[in-house]
Amino acid sequence: MGNLFCLRIVAALVFSFWVDAFSAYHYHHFNVTDFSLMEPQEQASSSLFARTPLMVALTLIQAAAAKGAVCLDGTLPGYHLHRGYGSGANSWLVNLEGGGWCNDVRTCVYRKKTRRGSSTFMEKQIPFTGILSNNAEDNPDFFNWNRVKIRYCDGASFAGDAEDKAAQLQFRGQRIWLAAIDDLISKGMRFAKQALLSGCSAGGLATIIHCDEFRGFFPQTTKVKCLSDAGLFLDSMDVSRGRTLRNFFSGVVGMQGVQKNLPRFCTNHLDATSCFFPQNLIAGIRTPLFILNTAYDSWQIQSSLAPSSADPHGFWHDCRLNHAKCTTSQIQFLQGFRNQMLNAIRGFSRSRQNGLFINSCFAHCQSERQDTWFADNSPVLGNKAIALAVGDWYFDRAVVKAIDCPYPCDNTCHHLVFR
Repeated sequence: MGNLFCLRIVAALVFSFWVDAFSAYHYHHFNVTDFSLMEPQEQASSSLFARTPLMVALTLIQAAAAKGAVCLDGTLPGYHLHRGYGSGANSWLVNLEGGGWCNDVRTCVYRKKTRRGSSTFMEKQIPFTGILSNNAEDNPDFFNWNRVKIRYCDGASFAGDAEDKAAQLQFRGQRIWLAAIDDLISKGMRFAKQALLSGCSAGGLATIIHCDEFRGFFPQTTKVKCLSDAGLFLDSMDVSRGRTLRNFFSGVVGMQGVQKNLPRFCTNHLDATSCFFPQNLIAGIRTPLFILNTAYDSWQIQSSLAPSSADPHGFWHDCRLNHAKCTTSQIQFLQGFRNQMLNAIRGFSRSRQNGLFINSCFAHCQSERQDTWFADNSPVLGNKAIALAVGDWYFDRAVVKAIDCPYPCDNTCHHLVFR
């Protein structure tokens, strides 16, 4: 019973980390229930772990302060590193943590009192599962690599560089990103023969923004690729025909000084807010990039397409919490969102070097959770689990351009249901 209790505690900790991909810690544009009170009832939670996951300690970046690379509250940023061995000793997986954004003083002041804005509140150890797992049965291609999770404590997908002295806020995501990379390079990443940058949600967006920059840290002889999980946020109209997410991103970009750190090929012809949307970036990324996304992303449905602010009469309330309660017209609207996503990746998908795994699930983030990354009942496309699809693409074993048929055709999904 003691071991079972410990396993449940660890499972809860892991799941709380994943749920933070939903939590943007802002209350201005969205009702609190849209972000902070989401409690996914994971269908596979009882089998999340066949074994106790590896716990990895937090390392604070001591050299960061001198570079002005600090969290929202001025504390040191950090990362969790587990060393590789054997055939993976000179291979590096760098994972950028997700966890929403903050778009104004009020929401950023709130955020700096949490682990998403201050290392003071960060867990001293976190579990490594999914693509970060050290077990070959759970993570066949990357288990023995050097695996790093860089903690997220800025609120602009590691891309801002500004400050608000009056509110005592430091928006230093770009500097945190560079300080973390510098620290890892000094710890052996300079010798990498293979490298993969990954991230989920806000970390998936950060992966796209920083992908070519990551490539530039290594010699041309190093095999470098990027994996964005649940980072394909679309500039879509919400159910009231407004632009909820665009308005929100505009606040993030403007307040945190993001524009100067976005890819120039985009900002040369589009406004900065447009260039914070991946659909305007992905075709211009030169480094091989894999997009892993659900066609009915739960976060985007709840917080971008049908937030409470756009649904004052609650017509979408039940649907956004549970896809099984959607009406025919609501499903039709969501099919339109899927079509937008497929249109957004059309040019990107033409490049042979890029990879795709777009499954027709109501979920968000699939690479860091063991049950969706690689398990007996994981989601599959063409009989291939996500871990195997990503591995085949990274190691050039196969071209991977997997796009699911529309909902409800896929019975392998791990749909999320909220209460």
